[in-house]
Amino acid sequence: MITITEPAAEQIRKAAGQTGANNLFLRLAAHVEDDGKFEYGMGFDERKDTDSHWTSGGIHVLIAETCKDLLEGATLDYVELNPGDFRFIFVNPNDPAHATVSASKPS
Repeated sequence: MITITEPAAEQIRKAAGQTGANNLFLRLAAHVEDDGKFEYGMGFDERKDTDSHWTSGGIHVLIAETCKDLLEGATLDYVELNPGDFRFIFVNPNDPAHATVSASKPS
């Protein structure tokens, strides 16, 4: 499904601890805008019966059925884009732009 790199997993664990979300899952989402641009989201959530669930990098991940095909084969990483500017990024072969898109810190 989706690969979570070790730097991303480390930052997710840190964010979960800081927000008291240690007992929640990481939900990843994607949708396609009218112009074809992919938009990504992530946050801590509870599992729903219709969610896909698996573990990557020690992180329990949820994806809604509507996002599953959009995120298949993607990688979530945490990188330094500019000196001191660290961000989560999605590298997604399903994105027509096949570009790296950043997302905010999980909430």
